[in-house]
Amino acid sequence: MKAKGTTDARLPEFDRAAASPEQLAVLDEILSGPRGNLAGPFLAWIASPDLAQHAQRLGAFCRYRTGLPLRLSELAILVTAVRWRAQAEWLIHYPIAIEAGVPDAVAQALLQGRRPDFDDADDALIYTFATELYDAKRVSDPIFQQAVQRFGHETTVNLVGLLGYYALVAMTLNVFAMRTESDMPLPFAE
Repeated sequence: MKAKGTTDARLPEFDRAAASPEQLAVLDEILSGPRGNLAGPFLAWIASPDLAQHAQRLGAFCRYRTGLPLRLSELAILVTAVRWRAQAEWLIHYPIAIEAGVPDAVAQALLQGRRPDFDDADDALIYTFATELYDAKRVSDPIFQQAVQRFGHETTVNLVGLLGYYALVAMTLNVFAMRTESDMPLPFAE
């Protein structure tokens, strides 16, 4: 992961040899955990090892232990990537979402700024919940009740955490102009 373009100075190259013990501890925990790589915001966060440690642990929870199936988590992440126009977030999570079962037609509709046609009621619920939260800064009583009835209170709380965490990821990626080292075209116009 690197910053490209005229904003390269926003993110100095990480030098493991010059890293503090706190930075190395975070780095080792990230690399030995379920992610196994530094894709995403971690190279920015490592400048603040305390933030990096808390954020990466929250991220591991939000990514792997919310109680939602991976398909629904990844759909929520794609909705977030589109809302924040986060290049790397989309490029990293799009293939994961497709592999987890998000239909490509749904992903493409999101990318085009359209409400997808959903074949799955859970997908529609996640999309509507996330969209209401991002648009209205609230979730309506009917959608909240649907989420609680379908997923329970704990997982609904975790869904809000997942959306908040990936908004933080998107903000970090955008502020530091972080991109994947992929040859794929950027999904959003700059």
